[in-house]
Amino acid sequence: MSVAPTGFRPGLEGVPATQSAISNIDGQRGILSYRGYRIEDLAARSSFLETAYLLIWGELPDPEKLRDFQYDVQMHRRVSFRIRDMLKCFPASGHPMDALQASAASLGLFYANRALDDEDYIRGAVMRLLAKIPTMLAAFHMIRRGQDPIQPRDDLPYASNFLYMLTEREPDPLAARIFDACLVLHAEHTLNASTFSARVTASTLTDPYAVVASAVGTLAGPLHGGANEDVLLMLEEIGSEDRVEDFLDEAISARRKVMGFGHREYKVKDPRASILQGLAENLFDRFGHDKMYDVACRLEAVASERLGPKGIYPNVDFYSGLVYRKLGIPTDLFTPVFALARAAGWLAHWKEQLGANRIYRPTQLYTGASERDWLPLEQRCGDNEVPTG
Repeated sequence: MSVAPTGFRPGLEGVPATQSAISNIDGQRGILSYRGYRIEDLAARSSFLETAYLLIWGELPDPEKLRDFQYDVQMHRRVSFRIRDMLKCFPASGHPMDALQASAASLGLFYANRALDDEDYIRGAVMRLLAKIPTMLAAFHMIRRGQDPIQPRDDLPYASNFLYMLTEREPDPLAARIFDACLVLHAEHTLNASTFSARVTASTLTDPYAVVASAVGTLAGPLHGGANEDVLLMLEEIGSEDRVEDFLDEAISARRKVMGFGHREYKVKDPRASILQGLAENLFDRFGHDKMYDVACRLEAVASERLGPKGIYPNVDFYSGLVYRKLGIPTDLFTPVFALARAAGWLAHWKEQLGANRIYRPTQLYTGASERDWLPLEQRCGDNEVPTG
């Protein structure tokens, strides 16, 4: 068996795989920026669609460009009745991430005219994916409950419209604004697993619908998406503030992961976690308190004393589940909502990849058997050894 050289890095950890101008992380200082703009400013002052425009086209739009972009996305929200019929064929017990991956890929059948060197095609694909992913996700949610999908409303902004399609009730303006800020926070985060998947797929020059579908499939894995669901389960397991220290002691002793803590990039508190904590407090002030928030705050305080010296602090998933739950979003939609937002980042990387494309073809280190002789079938034993005698 061959021996891996010292340069081998499992999972490509720390290995530069591309050059990108889209987003940047300073993990030592807890800074995340999109195209040079701090995430704190974008979450407070921008909107999701304005942020998506920034990520994909590189600059903040002027008022006319933003108005046109918002209008175009609003006018592309509806989906073909054939897509709705397809969603009705999915099992009601299926996970929404699987439904989202299949429906995103299906868009390629309806918009198959691939013209990757045509700016109009690129713009149209961006608008369709940003517009139709929320519609398809909300439609599957309603269909699995035995109800007809709720048609999008052209008069509602992006975040408000999605919440409306989940409930058929126009959301409170504060709730809609907070959800829009959540989408901004989740829109992009450098070359994580799903974004790398998107760039690898994009490098083959396939259509953008396949690119997004491949990224959704990668995000569906438990090592990448879904941690905010696990945080809520953990907080419910702890139950009350007075049980936090015992729970944490047991987890540390058993070397069990504390959900929502630690990040490969950040050695301080994730800046998105700090923003989400503030958003959670705004929601609770308006719509009622969640006692699990008190448990979370106590857990953060104790964990910061015991795990902080190791660079382990709350990440983006620690408070996001509490925010989504208060907004009335079902738990198994948390990761699909993440995908809804991250589609902006995936599309930005798709567009950037097209600008200087080279198909990804990394090498490997072979660790298999050395050269062997082929045996006829009648001479093979169960262990592939030549029979004796």
